[in-house]
Amino acid sequence: MIVSGMPAAMSMEGLDQLDDDLHVMRVSIGDHKLVNYRSTTSLHEIGSEEEGNGGRTVVVESYVVDVPAGNSKEDRCSFADMIIGCNLRSLARVTEGLANSNNL
Repeated sequence: MIVSGMPAAMSMEGLDQLDDDLHVMRVSIGDHKLVNYRSTTSLHEIGSEEEGNGGRTVVVESYVVDVPAGNSKEDRCSFADMIIGCNLRSLARVTEGLANSNNL
């Protein structure tokens, strides 16, 4: 289940691809304020435990979304960027909490 917290009366969200080996997830959203929103989220490890700076991961999310009539591309991108930023900060809090609880 994907909980996006995006504003809508109803949101149909689909997990289009989950690749554990490549650390890639693709999601699409149809019935939403972000019409035909499709995103790809990928994880990229930086450093290594052996180098003493491991355990860090960069999360990259890219997306495409329709711009409805009466909206500008900038407004639509600003809205989507705000939602993505909130989701990525939430992901960071959860994973940092898990990492800290595993180090106890």
